[in-house]
Amino acid sequence: MSESTKTAYSPDELKEFEEIILKKLEVAKEELHILKDTISKKNDSGTDPTASTSKLLEDGADTLERESMNQLAARQQKFIINLENALVRIKNGTYGVCIDTGKLISKERLRAVPHTMHSIEAKLAKK
Repeated sequence: MSESTKTAYSPDELKEFEEIILKKLEVAKEELHILKDTISKKNDSGTDPTASTSKLLEDGADTLERESMNQLAARQQKFIINLENALVRIKNGTYGVCIDTGKLISKERLRAVPHTMHSIEAKLAKK
């Protein structure tokens, strides 16, 4: 049966996708942990009483960097949630099916973006 006429992936195919997702999830969680550590160290502002007025410029740069790190952490958190949701879809048998077209999402797309819920056709149609 060709991929275009199938309505679901086989247990072996789902196992491959699950392994991809689990690896990505492990890396994503480690990266989030590093980001959170970096953010918490940035919040540990020095209490040096000899700080000069140039400290104001550094504080501004630190604030901007902290905001950027917080955005990265939020994006990473969302990525982790999307990966975890993909694992749920594997368990409940809906993984790999486009929520817009109802057709099977190509293996190539799922390997590249394993948490996607949209076929490339549906994704392009939304633009």
